[in-house]
Amino acid sequence: MPDTIRIALDAMGGDHGPSSVIPAAALALEAKPHLRFRIFGDEARIKPFFEAHPQLKGASEIIHTDVFISNDEKPSVAVRKGRQSSMRLAIDDVAEGKSDCVISAGNTGALMATAKLVLRCLPGVERPAIATVLPSTTGPTVTLDLGANLTCDAENLVQFALLGSCFARTVLKIEKPSVGLLNIGSEDQKGHETLRDAAEVLQALNFPGRYIGFVEGNDITTGDVDVVVTDGFTGNVALKTAEGVGKFVSQVLKEELGGSFLGKMGYLIASGAMKRAKHRMDPRVYNGALFLGLSQVCIKSHGSADAFAFSRAIHVGADMVANRFNALVAEQIENLAKDEAFVAMPMPSQIDLNG
Repeated sequence: MPDTIRIALDAMGGDHGPSSVIPAAALALEAKPHLRFRIFGDEARIKPFFEAHPQLKGASEIIHTDVFISNDEKPSVAVRKGRQSSMRLAIDDVAEGKSDCVISAGNTGALMATAKLVLRCLPGVERPAIATVLPSTTGPTVTLDLGANLTCDAENLVQFALLGSCFARTVLKIEKPSVGLLNIGSEDQKGHETLRDAAEVLQALNFPGRYIGFVEGNDITTGDVDVVVTDGFTGNVALKTAEGVGKFVSQVLKEELGGSFLGKMGYLIASGAMKRAKHRMDPRVYNGALFLGLSQVCIKSHGSADAFAFSRAIHVGADMVANRFNALVAEQIENLAKDEAFVAMPMPSQIDLNG
């Protein structure tokens, strides 16, 4: 593990800007004293928040810019005009080797477009994928892609399986993570040709994961699979549906338990269990979308993240650096290119892992 991990923070991104980012950095520093922060944004807006977190001063450096990317900025415009923005400067900092990873709660499209342009993909990776960790009955489930690639071919899905497996292995410490392809049924004949092509390749490959076949949407939360792989369109719909169901259940419980005397009594009796359940399903605990496949670590925090949620994204980025995630991916891609089963496997898109 590196003695010091340097984190580039876009302090101006998201709904709350410095009021969330600076307290989040302080929280992360308490848990990981070896972190150091390079904070990009408007110094006049950032400095006041250091007064409540003096311990952060010695571990941080502010790089001033009063330019930032708005949430509704088009990615193409952000890339062209945002060269001096807090987001772009933070990404550049990683590309120049001054920081080990970058974290932003800013515009997702702009962050992905800029990170891909500046940091570029790892050799052998055609497209980066957005991944996140979702709760299940037995532990976390890695799900990707969640919107970076609306359509994918079999090559992309195979690479996503490798990326997700490497993350589960390095950060979640799952030695041989199980991998499933998201489909409309678990039977081999289900789904379109792209899925079946990817399944055929994964069944024959020796990679960090263990391919278990097709899985359905409800399997994401059952705990029966560690990594769920899909295209960005389907993954984003699945994620937003899960978020909606979570909010719906929370609202119904509030209404039912707070709407009558018996409901309030029931809540008091079950309050301990309710608090534990709330923590297990708290989306803030799982904050931090991962841009897997880039040459450096880039984390997208939810735009509405509070200090605790943003600090979780910092933890994820630090853990990926500490566990040498990108080095493992590069090694596994090299091994995959030499796999006899892979080389002999006919495939319409003919995966080229050598770039």
